[in-house]
Amino acid sequence: MSTALAKDIDLQRPAGGVFNRSEDSSSQGSSPDLADEKRVKVESSELYTASPLGVPGEEKRFWFQRNKNYDPNAIATQPSVFDDPETAKQYQPPANWENIDRFDPSARWTWGEEYKLIRKIDFKIMVWACIMFMALELDRSNLAQAITDNMLPELKLTTNDYNLGNTVFKLAFLCAELPSQLVSKWIGPDRWIPAQMVIWSFVASGQFWLNGRTSFLATRALLGIIQGGFIPDIILYLSYFYKHHELSLRLSFFWTAMSLSDIIAAFLAAGLLQMRGIHHISGWRWLFLIEGLLTLVVGGAAFILMPASPTQTASRFRGRNGWFTTREETIIINRVIREDPTKSGMHNRQPITPKLLFKSMSDYDLWPLYIIGLTFQIPETTPTQYLTLTLKGLGFDTWRTNLLVIPSTVFHMVTMMGLTYFAEWYGELTLTSAFGQVWALPFLIFIYLQDITKINKWSAFGIMSLLLSYPSAHPIQVAWNSRNSNAVRSRTVSAAMYNMFVQAGGIVASNIYRADDAPRYKRGDRALLSICVMNIALYILTKIYYVWRNKTRAAKWDALTEDERIEYLATTTDEGNKRLDFRFAH
Repeated sequence: MSTALAKDIDLQRPAGGVFNRSEDSSSQGSSPDLADEKRVKVESSELYTASPLGVPGEEKRFWFQRNKNYDPNAIATQPSVFDDPETAKQYQPPANWENIDRFDPSARWTWGEEYKLIRKIDFKIMVWACIMFMALELDRSNLAQAITDNMLPELKLTTNDYNLGNTVFKLAFLCAELPSQLVSKWIGPDRWIPAQMVIWSFVASGQFWLNGRTSFLATRALLGIIQGGFIPDIILYLSYFYKHHELSLRLSFFWTAMSLSDIIAAFLAAGLLQMRGIHHISGWRWLFLIEGLLTLVVGGAAFILMPASPTQTASRFRGRNGWFTTREETIIINRVIREDPTKSGMHNRQPITPKLLFKSMSDYDLWPLYIIGLTFQIPETTPTQYLTLTLKGLGFDTWRTNLLVIPSTVFHMVTMMGLTYFAEWYGELTLTSAFGQVWALPFLIFIYLQDITKINKWSAFGIMSLLLSYPSAHPIQVAWNSRNSNAVRSRTVSAAMYNMFVQAGGIVASNIYRADDAPRYKRGDRALLSICVMNIALYILTKIYYVWRNKTRAAKWDALTEDERIEYLATTTDEGNKRLDFRFAH
């Protein structure tokens, strides 16, 4: 719900419509006609006296905020556009929305119920999403471990070929983002994501038979094409279950799972690479084969463990009654669309038309976030990709090299989680996100001025580990992008667009260190330092842009009378984040 509109709702007025459905009056799998009868008829002249609503600002988002003054029995239902008969007409969910049976503006629940339900959603939905992401990370990043086992010389590849392989992968990943997201929106992420995983597991395992440069580049391209779109597909899926600030925090868990996967991968690599010589086969071949088969198992299980929506969890494998009770489904649905009514704008298997696609891609208000996505990870991505080669060059053996990547990964998890919590706690997205660049700046200055290949190897390891322990703003920015989309079709496309720019940044990062600049890479370090400084400026400019957009829009909205605002809501052709009553998060 827009901030401006929320402030204008008169909560003392009786809300409109026949909101007299009982909590258990509908059942999962109701016929379309029955669902249509049960949907709220906002246009009706009958009125009811609204039950009390929760007090805005009483939400305790974090466990450490729930002190002795926290009342779990207080009403948690927050004010929304559905509490006013005039504005509710404009946000009525369509009859074909998959969750229409649970839409009930009269529903009220307590904070105790809501927080308990969020924990249940975390266990049922979020944990499995993290496991799937770990499988993705395992198969897309194990190349860094494979090259520590003499993979490059055995395939007669150079470090430039390695760079090209990373570039080909990211380019294919980038190109597949948007098509994959459109397929996911058409057939449903609960079907498309498991299918993706099963297909790419065969390609990942097939790297066991690599025989040279051509096969290496071909498998890199295939992996990118099939894996591309997985991340925005998952983000769209999770938005069905979580409010905006909750999604931001869960995405920090999501990328923490990626870091956890990197730790597990390091231990797996340390062990699997010891298989070198079994049946006269190199250890890196066993690494690709076994980790690809692990993904196959996870992909198969995903077909069972991914329900289509909060109200569609019943199945042969998940139980006849599903994961959530009728009341829990009512709470999940209404708490989400009361915060953001646009989430009910499209069915979860409704495709994006070419017209809607073009409109979403040309949304200039989201481009500041896309530009940030292009460059913000480059200063840390390049050193990350070369960390194992750097450690090998410093004199560490294969076993120790794979284990020494773990400390920076662990600290990176901690700092990323801390940064995300800070952003949501204080409600400051832009400047908090910029902190990762401030963190990296002194370390980039050091490695530019000092040749770390000539200092004590443990000192060099410490400097690189501290650099790569930076707090990533990626979870914040992904959820930020979702908030500022303010429409299902825009959110679908923008998630892919943002990730495409991130992958494009990865392509740039993969080509900054070049063979003719080795082993110090002074030219590359100078480029990384310059990009870091530029990123700080980009965050400041983005902050200025969104403050200006909100200020100019608020001036127009505040100039309208109450009747003019109601007429605007009823007649406007403005959509999504172009509405006068919408304010950009920053």
